[in-house]
Amino acid sequence: MRAAFVIVGGGIYGMATAWSLAMRGAEVLVLEARDVAAGASGGLGKRGVRANGRDVRELPLMRLAYDLWPTLHETLGAATGYERVGHLQLYERHHDVGGAAVRARVQTALGIPTTHLEGAAVRDVEPGLTDKVLGALHAPLDGVADHVATTRAYAAAAVRAGAVVRTGAEVTGVVRAGGRVAALTLADGATVEVERDVLFLANGGLVDLMARAFSCALPCWNIYPQVVLSTPAEVAPFRSYVGHLHRPVALKMVPGNRVMLSGGWRGRLNAATGRGETIPASVTGNWADAVAVFPAIAALDIAEATADRAEANSLDLVPVIDRVPGASNAIVAVGWTGHGWAIAPALAPLLADWALDGEAPALLRPFALSRFPAF
Repeated sequence: MRAAFVIVGGGIYGMATAWSLAMRGAEVLVLEARDVAAGASGGLGKRGVRANGRDVRELPLMRLAYDLWPTLHETLGAATGYERVGHLQLYERHHDVGGAAVRARVQTALGIPTTHLEGAAVRDVEPGLTDKVLGALHAPLDGVADHVATTRAYAAAAVRAGAVVRTGAEVTGVVRAGGRVAALTLADGATVEVERDVLFLANGGLVDLMARAFSCALPCWNIYPQVVLSTPAEVAPFRSYVGHLHRPVALKMVPGNRVMLSGGWRGRLNAATGRGETIPASVTGNWADAVAVFPAIAALDIAEATADRAEANSLDLVPVIDRVPGASNAIVAVGWTGHGWAIAPALAPLLADWALDGEAPALLRPFALSRFPAF
């Protein structure tokens, strides 16, 4: 088996990049160890399409993504579940006022319209907030999307454009020759020859592969983010996508009038199953944070909690996107946790540009490995 461009990973980045390449006439093969959206791009609820509070290096990409999300379902020919509900980043501490005001100004200057709301102005947007909230950053162009539906929409569009997607194809090794990747080996013993470039875009399983195949110790590690869903609410306690400056809590309303709760609480790896699992105390703590922000949530119950989706986290919480050291035709993009979903429609075409043209796009250079002293 062979292909001009080989992509490792069938999540949002693998599928969106495959679509971008195939739409330009490139021969593309996607190798996914399990199934489309089986990893970090799948799971419960919805994902945030958020610019508010992001690292400023990512905001130019979000500015591009803002223009793509509202019509992405038309572009791909399938539903994405996108809703522009706005994002509130709350604060309860007086010393956060100055930073909020500055961030609102900087984000707006970078094309992310943001308002610093204080006091009663916050409750004009979300009346159900606790009185402890002193203010918030409000980014009205932020929203949410169905990550499983969107990833599958990209996959279907990629296949229609000519890409080949192989599921159950776990990459276990790399064959190198002359400073480039010549082939990939699979768990079933098959070999896939790489004629031009290989893009390593799986978010949950790349760190070990990079270390084993390239002696490249990426500044990333796997975590198991926790997601909690409530029982249905008779009346939605809020409408916006809501985050917080110091509480590890992120809140969304999802179909069925249920509250989705995440935001930094984590599970742990179950060594026996090889999957993530929740920690009861973390579920309880996450729920307490949600009630502290919106007291009406106390009337609901926890219906479901999971931490089964591994994601790679980087040292500075910003993705690593670069050529693989020692492999001139290999690109790696990893460490997306909390930062990858929203920018995917804007960033994936840039990965395709890089593979086709051979030069890193300017908007991706801030994410190079060279920002870490070890590289």
